[in-house]
Amino acid sequence: MDQFSYVVIGVAAVLFAFAGVSYALFRSFNSFIVFLWLGISAVIWGLFMGAPGNFKDGFLRHDPLNTLGTIHTGGPLVAALLGMLFIAITYVVERYLVISKARGTGDLHAFMKNVQAQINANDVKSAIDSCAAQKGSLSNIVRSGLERYAQVEHDQNFDPEKKIAEVQRTIDEAMNLETPLLEKNLVILSTVASLATMVGLLGTTIGMIRSFAALGASGGAVSAQALSIGISEALYNTAFGLGAAIISILAFNFFTTKVDNFVYMIDEAVLTVMETLTIKTKK
Repeated sequence: MDQFSYVVIGVAAVLFAFAGVSYALFRSFNSFIVFLWLGISAVIWGLFMGAPGNFKDGFLRHDPLNTLGTIHTGGPLVAALLGMLFIAITYVVERYLVISKARGTGDLHAFMKNVQAQINANDVKSAIDSCAAQKGSLSNIVRSGLERYAQVEHDQNFDPEKKIAEVQRTIDEAMNLETPLLEKNLVILSTVASLATMVGLLGTTIGMIRSFAALGASGGAVSAQALSIGISEALYNTAFGLGAAIISILAFNFFTTKVDNFVYMIDEAVLTVMETLTIKTKK
C-alpha cells in the first residue's frame, strides 16, 4: 500500500471511532449511522475504487482504466455522496420497518370495529385485551384511554365530566408519545435530499473547473479523450448527488403521506371511542 491508502485508512478509522463514541457515550443512533456510512464510503472510494489496478499509471491514480477509476478521480466528494446515498437507503428501510410496526397486526378498520363492539357491549376488559394483542400505535393510544376509563368508571370522586376529561387527558398524553415516533428521522431524509444536491453540484463545478483549467494550460491542445475524462468525472458527482436526492425526496414524500394518513386514522378512532365512552358515562 502507498501513502494515499494509509491516509484513507486513517480517515476511515477516525470516522468509525466517532461512530462508536457517539453511540457508546450518547446513545445516538443517527450519529452512529452517519459516521459509519461515511467511514465505509471512504474505504470504498479510496481502497476499492482507488485500487492501482483501476488506473493505467497505477499508484499515481491520474489515468483511469475503467469506470471505477473514473469515479474515483471525482475526488473525496464522491465518497461523501456515496455515504449520503447509503444513509438515505438506511433510513428508507428504517422508516418502513418502524411505520409498518406502528400499524400493528391485522386490519386496523376491522380492529376498531371489534373494539367498538366490545365497548358497546360494556366489555371494556376485552377491548383492552384486543388492543394489547394488536400491538400498534393506534391500539396503544386506545388502550391507554380504556385503562384509565376502567380505573375511574366506578370512582365516586369523579363526576361524568371529570371522568371523560381524565380519559381524554390520558389519550392526549399517549398520542404525544406515539406520533413523534412516526415522524422521527424524516428530517434526515429531507436533509440528505438538499445536501446531496448541493454537494453533487459542487463536485460537478470543481470537475469542470479542472477540465477547463487543463484545457487552458495546454493552449487548447489537450486531447478529446483527456477532456472527456474530466467531464465524466464531474458528471459522476452529479449522478451520485441526484441519486441520493431522488431516493430521499421520494421516500420523504411517501412516508410523510403514510404518517399523515395514519395520524388521521388515529384521530378518527379516538374521536369515535371518546363519543362512545361519553354516551356510556352520562347514561
